[in-house]
Amino acid sequence: MALSDEQLERYSRHITLKEIGVRGQKKLLAAKVLIIGAGGLGAPAAMYLAAAGVGTIGIADCDTVGLSNLQRQIIHTTNDVGKPKVQSAAETIKALNPDVEVITYQEYVSSRNIADMISGYDFIIDGTDNFPAKFLINDACVLGAKPFCHAGILRFEGQLMTYVPGKGPCYRCIFGAPPPKEAVPSCREAGVIGAMAGIIGTMQALEAVKYITGQGTLLTGSMLIFDGLKMEWRKVKLPARVTECPVCGDSPTITELFDEEQHSCSLL
Repeated sequence: MALSDEQLERYSRHITLKEIGVRGQKKLLAAKVLIIGAGGLGAPAAMYLAAAGVGTIGIADCDTVGLSNLQRQIIHTTNDVGKPKVQSAAETIKALNPDVEVITYQEYVSSRNIADMISGYDFIIDGTDNFPAKFLINDACVLGAKPFCHAGILRFEGQLMTYVPGKGPCYRCIFGAPPPKEAVPSCREAGVIGAMAGIIGTMQALEAVKYITGQGTLLTGSMLIFDGLKMEWRKVKLPARVTECPVCGDSPTITELFDEEQHSCSLL
């Protein structure tokens, strides 16, 4: 596949990079990334992946755009209030880069549909804001042998890690199971600074680009934590392998997908 003159100009800053070049840009154009959640994390991730020329971007979200979303969910505008988030996101992506094919899933992601949803994608981005959804995404990606990037934000803090099959621990290796209900406040209850979503969501996009192009070091085996008030980053080394993990350990007890509990459709 030869790049057109328009593509050579559009992606010229990528092509100049020795780590990307024409070959890497072609890999991006052929890649498929699914973003679960078109909210605070998914919005910047989707926009930067679209700008990068990722050929197919899937967006899964069953929610509609609300006025309070606009403080951080930059893929939506005031005119989109009341519109399905997947529709708003798709329109913004297509306006930004017509090279990109957008596949939308305006549905609640559950154990019944997630395996089929992720099956055709090269990389998954977790943009959800609740623990049951995060554990479900982890388990589906482990069982389906799909790489994914987890992230979470709250107040002025954010964290992210990447799982690649056979390389480093999964999300359940580290956190085991969801905390008791109401033990951890939601963004609605505790608040979140809007720029934190941009910082961490954009880093998820970077992890996807690095994975697709085969460049750099991924956050496999590490958790990156950012304190926005102190402007401090911490990179925490994770266990190389957790043999007791119930989904990816030596004797897994989770062999089928299940929903930890009924959870809200609302995403960051």
